[in-house]
Amino acid sequence: MTKRGPTLEDVARQAGVSRATVSRVVNGVRNVDPEIQRAVRQAIDRTGYTPNRAARSLVTRRTGAVALVLSAVGEAFAARVFADPFFGRVVDGAVASLRERGVQPVLLVAESEDARGQVLEYLRQGAADGALVVSLDVGDPLPSMLVTAGVPTVLFGRPRDGVRTGFVDLDNEAGARLAAGHLLALGRRRPATIAAPVSAPAARERLAGFRAALAAAGIEDVPVVRGLFTMASGRQAMARLLREHPGLDGVFAANDLMAQGACQYLREQGVSVPGEVAVVGFDDSAAATECRPPLTTVRQPVEEMAAAMARLLLDQLRGAAETSVLFEPVLVVRESA
Repeated sequence: MTKRGPTLEDVARQAGVSRATVSRVVNGVRNVDPEIQRAVRQAIDRTGYTPNRAARSLVTRRTGAVALVLSAVGEAFAARVFADPFFGRVVDGAVASLRERGVQPVLLVAESEDARGQVLEYLRQGAADGALVVSLDVGDPLPSMLVTAGVPTVLFGRPRDGVRTGFVDLDNEAGARLAAGHLLALGRRRPATIAAPVSAPAARERLAGFRAALAAAGIEDVPVVRGLFTMASGRQAMARLLREHPGLDGVFAANDLMAQGACQYLREQGVSVPGEVAVVGFDDSAAATECRPPLTTVRQPVEEMAAAMARLLLDQLRGAAETSVLFEPVLVVRESA
C-alpha cells in the first residue's frame, strides 16, 4: 500500500479552520483575514501539503501558466530574434520572475498571420492565463487581437494604434539624448547615427531624441543611415557613412550590435576609435563588452523590465488595474567614446 499524502482536511485540522477556508487560501481568494491566511500557510508547511494543480484549475479557472510571445510581421524572423541578445535577455528576466512565483512560462512564436491566429486561439481557449508580448514591429496586429479577445496582456514597449493594456518601456528619447550629450561633451561636432529600422517600435524615439539634443546644440544636419539591428548591417552603415561623410567624428548606433559592427569596420579601415571617431551604442548587452574597444552605451535594463512585465501581468490576474512602468536609461562609459 502507498502512503496517503496530506489533504486539505489535514491542513484544516492543523490550522483550526474549515476545509472551505483552506481551499480559499490555497486558491488565492483575496477576502480572507491575514491572520487566518498565515495560520493556513503555516499548517501547509507543517503538513507538507501540495495543492493539486489540476483540481485547483477547475476551481480557479487558472492554469498556473503564462505565455511569453515573440511576435513579428516582417521576414527573416529567426535571424532577427536569435542574432540579437535582446530577446534572450527578455526571456531570462521574465522566466526567472515567473518561476519565483510558481508560474510556468510557455514560449510561443507568432511569425506569420497563421501563427498569430494559432496563438490567439490557444490563449482564447485558456491554455495559459495571460500573455507577455514582445513585438518586433510597430504594425504588428497581435497585441490588439489579444486585448480585443479579452486575453490579459502586458507588452514590452508602448502599445500602438490605441491599444489599451499594461506595458513596460524605456524612455528611449532620453537615452538617445544621453548619447548625443556625451558626444557633444567630447567635443564632437560632426556626429552621425546608425538608426533602427523604420518598423522597429523604438526607432522613432531614439532617432528623435538624438536629433533634438544635437539641434539644441546648434547641429541641424545629422547624417542618418538605417541598419537592421545586426553587426553586419552596422558594418555596412559605417562604410556608407565614411564614404559619404568622411569628416564625421562621432557615431550613435541604435543598438550595441550595430555599434560593434561600426567599430569593427572603422578598425579595419585604420580609423582610430575613439581618437578619430567616437562610437556610442544602445542596450548595454554582451556585445558592448565584446566590442573592441569596449563600447560606451546607453543601458536598457532588459531583464528588470521583463521581470516587471511578469509582475504586472500577475497583478492583473489577481484583479489589479492595468498599469505601466517606464524605466530610465543610464549612460555607461567605456573606451569607445
